[in-house]
Amino acid sequence: MKIQDVVRAKGTDVVTIEPTATVQQLLDLLAEHNIGAVVVSSDKRHIEGIVSERDVVRRLATAGARVLDAAVSEIMSRTVKTCTPADAIEDTAREMTYSRVRHMPVVVDGELQAVVSIGDVVKFRIDQLTDERNHLLGYLHT
Repeated sequence: MKIQDVVRAKGTDVVTIEPTATVQQLLDLLAEHNIGAVVVSSDKRHIEGIVSERDVVRRLATAGARVLDAAVSEIMSRTVKTCTPADAIEDTAREMTYSRVRHMPVVVDGELQAVVSIGDVVKFRIDQLTDERNHLLGYLHT
């Protein structure tokens, strides 16, 4: 199975934020969409970074509440692990696990197409295994 299968199941909606937005605006966006990370992009197509709840919490620990007024660019991760629709789900899950990232942008020709989370990957795999199990049980009972 490929990442394109996960994207097909979850959709291609991507929430982005501009690097000049404040951390408070980021938190409002995360809460509004009930998500844990946002791709940082000035044009909604090219990735400049990624910022997560974890980035906010770590900066809160060192800078305190004044971080809420800081620009997202000050706390975002600039090195972003990405995948493509053609990548194998297992390879992507392995990379996410070893790199300790929970969200991975999906890119095509250098442009942002979707974002998959480790939860999306696990859910897809569980659904796939459940379907296989049900198929086998149906086969055994006929």
